[in-house]
Amino acid sequence: MPVNLRGQQYYRTMEVCRLIGISRSTLLRWISDGILDDTYLRDRRGWRLFTEADIKRVKEEAHKIK
Repeated sequence: MPVNLRGQQYYRTMEVCRLIGISRSTLLRWISDGILDDTYLRDRRGWRLFTEADIKRVKEEAHKIK
């Protein structure tokens, strides 16, 4: 379930993975390998928060053809 903060909607890591159809380990590997930039937003627990624009970038990477 997305989180609403100050009128902006954010998604957590597992929500992003479910929406796009990739595993959590794949997303975290892409971040650690520098394929995707890490999100600068985190909640009080330290969990990453993704915006719609972040999700779009992850989706583009997931559907990229090499």
